[in-house]
Amino acid sequence: MRPNLFSLALCLLACLAAAAQDAPPTEHAPQNSASVDSKEANAASRERPDLTPDANGKFSQEQMRELTRVVAQNYRDNYKKQRDYTYIERDVEKALGGNGQVKSTEIKTYEIVAMYGEQVRRLVAKDDKPLEAREAAKEEERIQKIVDTHKNESEDDRKKRLEKEAKRREESRKFVTEVADSHDFRLIGTEMVDGREAWVIDGDPRPGYEPQDKGTKFVSKFRGRLWIDKQDMQLVRMDVEAVDTASVGWVLARIHKGTRFTYEQMRMNDEIWLPQHLTYKFDARVALLKGYNVDGEQTYRDYKKFRTSSKIVGIGEVQEQK
Repeated sequence: MRPNLFSLALCLLACLAAAAQDAPPTEHAPQNSASVDSKEANAASRERPDLTPDANGKFSQEQMRELTRVVAQNYRDNYKKQRDYTYIERDVEKALGGNGQVKSTEIKTYEIVAMYGEQVRRLVAKDDKPLEAREAAKEEERIQKIVDTHKNESEDDRKKRLEKEAKRREESRKFVTEVADSHDFRLIGTEMVDGREAWVIDGDPRPGYEPQDKGTKFVSKFRGRLWIDKQDMQLVRMDVEAVDTASVGWVLARIHKGTRFTYEQMRMNDEIWLPQHLTYKFDARVALLKGYNVDGEQTYRDYKKFRTSSKIVGIGEVQEQK
């Protein structure tokens, strides 16, 4: 369930991150330092839009479009840098009963590593205890299969993988367009977040909007609030909530009103924004049979930057840390 949860949590962010959806998967390889410096210089010199609010403390539609454009580009630049970091992810998921009581709790901890341009989650602990030897060996076997698949990938298989990725990006573009068209975004004001000033922007479903794609109809059932760092123009925080029951996908799944997600990022090394915390309350029923009523959170820590010139050839090889 978690990948779908996270996608829903990012549904309102998608319209600000449209440019990132077009970026092809990154194959880590040595980069020309002059080229990197040139790109960073261009980013640093990117003209900032005039975001002086009017007498009522609001943005014009043109200002909102400019803010969206800049945040989208910054998100894309930041996303590329994120792939150069390994980290630890701790997931806590609580299954709830009809009265909201906790029926069971599951805690899993993952090490997130980059392999051949993809981020791979390696399970390292359950209930905050290291995996037993048998389960750890099974997990290492799974990781090794991923390494072997990419290492021995034929040209034909690589072509199919890229075509599949291109199809996914095309579907993402449709989703992005639907989110942007189905919501009205407006400036609410400013707030201090972790000692830094941020714009506060609300996104509400547009009254009377008729979706172009039935597969994305559910996005109009969500509203959200975004916090955008004024200095870096990066996403700091997001709060998304279902305001009505939403049907998702061809297999009838209903996400109930009150489903909610919050997402936070933190600034590191004066160069990048990285995920810090995700919480969710998820109430849904799939195929009118199986119900999901869960509270959960994901925390992210121990970020380490690795050299993109390193190449993993097996489980025993570790990325060289900076």
